[in-house]
Amino acid sequence: MSTNAKQRSRFVNIKLLPFLLSSFLVCTFGLTNTSLAATNTDDDALMGAGAHFAWILFDAIKADLEAKTGRKTILFGENSMLGVGCNAGIKAAKQGTKSRETFGFVCCPLSDEEIEKEQLIVYPLAKEPILILAHQDNPVNDLSSEQVRAIFRGDLDNWSQVKGPNKPIVVVTRLHCKKRPGHWKSILPSHKSFRAERLNVKSAAAMVERVSDFKGAIGHTGSTWAFGDNDKIKVITIDGAKPTAANLANGKYRFFRQLSAITNRTPSEDVVKLIHETQNGVAFRKVAKKYELLPFSPQ
Repeated sequence: MSTNAKQRSRFVNIKLLPFLLSSFLVCTFGLTNTSLAATNTDDDALMGAGAHFAWILFDAIKADLEAKTGRKTILFGENSMLGVGCNAGIKAAKQGTKSRETFGFVCCPLSDEEIEKEQLIVYPLAKEPILILAHQDNPVNDLSSEQVRAIFRGDLDNWSQVKGPNKPIVVVTRLHCKKRPGHWKSILPSHKSFRAERLNVKSAAAMVERVSDFKGAIGHTGSTWAFGDNDKIKVITIDGAKPTAANLANGKYRFFRQLSAITNRTPSEDVVKLIHETQNGVAFRKVAKKYELLPFSPQ
């Protein structure tokens, strides 16, 4: 089974949380019962929920976070879908109390208005490059920033217009969190700016599948996505620049989004300790290097 397939199908085969806790998570985090796997001894655990691409970070360093806090950490977000991930993170953050210590994580920056309305604290973690994807058989390996924007707008609709084959361009989009700034809006500022004739998908997995399906496709996803051996995908360089942390830092790569942790205005001491370790810990730096993330916190 490929890595990508594992991401879509892996579930934890252990006992469910007690009924009340399960109901709480389903109602507030937007999670299904199949993802609510934990033991009956986890009532004292710190719980986080949110967007898949931020979940990758927390999941990769969970052992280090548990060592730092001395508390078990339960994370939900492996299989977040369109409209669920970031919203689930906000709900998780808002529900934190002294007896139910929860936090959220998002893959989109939040506006000042939303932060104030929801009474949140935002803890920026890193900038994540947004990868521009094409089918592996496409001979085009590099596009300018303006060519990418023109393709997604629909101004360019054939690969021959960018020195590629005489093949129609199939635009694939995942335009989540439309009212929030940043993320895919670093490509075009509004969902209304994108080409009307396009394939809209609801998950990163579906994005990779659709781009693999069509040799003329172009799409986008975050750098923390794990591609499988059977994915017929390649990553396009932009303006000659690879989607790396160094190129985010020097401004050569322009497509990115912000990964953040979030809490309510009265987070518990251990939740704050967990988030600060995420921002500054050695384990986080290793994960950031692996996925070419640019940490906000200086080393």
